[in-house]
Amino acid sequence: MKLILKEDVKNLGVMGAVVDVKNGYGRNYLIPQNLAVEANPRNIKQFEHQKKIILVKARKVKSEAEDFAGRLSALKLSIGVRAGDEDKLFGSVTTMDIAKAISDQGIEIDRRKIILEEPIKRLGTYEIPIKVHQDVTVSVNVEVKQTDTTEA
Repeated sequence: MKLILKEDVKNLGVMGAVVDVKNGYGRNYLIPQNLAVEANPRNIKQFEHQKKIILVKARKVKSEAEDFAGRLSALKLSIGVRAGDEDKLFGSVTTMDIAKAISDQGIEIDRRKIILEEPIKRLGTYEIPIKVHQDVTVSVNVEVKQTDTTEA
């Protein structure tokens, strides 16, 4: 039985592939789970049309992500923290702190998109990658500097 996959199916194929499977597997699993449709000329033509629409939307989303990445890369972030001897911080700078610093600049971003392997624990300038899209990653410079420790 020839089927067109509507989604990626492990150990079988990727979305849009025409695969040849046993009749029972196709009728009892793939078609009822809405993972595939029969590969007749009408369905092939319809699927090609949908595929074009999806590709156009994907290109538009990626283009918007690249524009957003351009705005992010222009940012110069500065985070003030208290530090002790040898430039060690009291605490650490996390993705939440970086996301707050970005939102203070007027750009909202989800902190889970910020790729920080471990929290920053020393003063200095760091280049932090941010994944704004599946294919678009941008680096933002973050300066971690000491704030005035004298409090009134």
